[in-house]
Amino acid sequence: MRRLTLADYLFFALDRAKQPMHLAGVCFFELPTNAPDDFVKHLLKDIDDARLPNFPFDQKRHQWIFWQNIEEFNPQEHCHYHRLHTGDDLELMTLISSLHGEKLNKNNPLWSLHLIDNLNPNPQNQARRFVLYLKMHHALVDGVAALRLFQRSLSSSPDDKNDLPPWAKIVKKRKASFAKHRLPLSQLLKSQWQGIAPVARQLVQDVKDYWHKDTRFISSLTAPKSILNQRISDQRFFGLYTAQKQRFVQIAQRFGVSTNDAILAVCGDALRRYLTEQGHLPSQSLIAFVPISLRTNDTSFGNQISFVPANLGTYHQDAQTRLQQVHQSMEYNKNKLAQFGFGESLSYLAVNYLWAGINLASGIYPQKQAFNLVISNVPGDDEPLYLNGAKLTAMYPASVLFDGQALNISFCNYQNTLDFGIIACPIALPNIETLPTHLEQALVHYEQLS
Repeated sequence: MRRLTLADYLFFALDRAKQPMHLAGVCFFELPTNAPDDFVKHLLKDIDDARLPNFPFDQKRHQWIFWQNIEEFNPQEHCHYHRLHTGDDLELMTLISSLHGEKLNKNNPLWSLHLIDNLNPNPQNQARRFVLYLKMHHALVDGVAALRLFQRSLSSSPDDKNDLPPWAKIVKKRKASFAKHRLPLSQLLKSQWQGIAPVARQLVQDVKDYWHKDTRFISSLTAPKSILNQRISDQRFFGLYTAQKQRFVQIAQRFGVSTNDAILAVCGDALRRYLTEQGHLPSQSLIAFVPISLRTNDTSFGNQISFVPANLGTYHQDAQTRLQQVHQSMEYNKNKLAQFGFGESLSYLAVNYLWAGINLASGIYPQKQAFNLVISNVPGDDEPLYLNGAKLTAMYPASVLFDGQALNISFCNYQNTLDFGIIACPIALPNIETLPTHLEQALVHYEQLS
């Protein structure tokens, strides 16, 4: 058994009926050309016949203190088959939205897998399709770890007909690698003590930047009130949007910024359009919470994340001004965290955002948050991947919502595309289903700038 970490406890404490703390991937596959009509049902049968899952799919919480290996496994409690009636996008999105709003059973390993059959064929090539929806509790993995687990479960060859399901195909030796990458308590405390001086120096510099009104500085009080920040219901909207990555790369090259800056600016432009339509564009610019991975190894479990705040510049009418504000904000905050190690960065963020964390965890004042939404980049794979010969064509991340955070935008790079997964509370955010359209309009807008 291994102990729960502080992050594990936090994600369990935040897990409530209206804000289940799980991450998910919505993965589209095209069936092989000569695949039988019951191809997906055969996948389900292979799952039912499979052995005990490998790490970390075999972990469950024990006495609020430990992660414990399971000794028995019932696939029917974790693996489910759905057959659509009409097969259209609306029916699929409605089903996924419903699944994403359901909590995981904490008495079992904290994951579930859903195979969704009978989708309408791909309109571009008429290939038959199915969807694999896999969700895992955030206490078990962060976004990068979850994607690594899924990628390692697939094959790089369409001829590989290994029928083992994703949770049974992870190499078992990774179970032992946890101890290798985990710091002993004494070393962790030593690291925290040694980090006091650099963290204190940065806090002093923050006070100076605030006093001199440095526009790049973002405090926990900078984010404006917005309809994005209000109490949420247990209902979820899931939307998706796909674009060629090269379109963002060309914008970034034209204006001398990073590709990630260009993506954030496009998201900001889309949000500006949406909020303007709703008559709720704040008089100050929205602030995004942008998670960054602190992993220095190839592990695929646990949470090793930090974040930088990003000013999306949504108050400015000029799109180039918004892009430059995003760029300056991201550079300033990434450079600030780059001087710290893992423990130091957590200490610095804890001091800066202590009240914000308490507010978010308690839900006392949902209308005033340290950030308006989460925009998350989950690195993907450039190589094509296959499941029993079926080709993976898209991976859409689906993340968590907090009470007070009614919108989350996550995106994943797979081959030459960026796949955006949008999770929102439709009760708090009317007409949020228009956001994917606004993302395309915003991207075209930046492409047309001279």
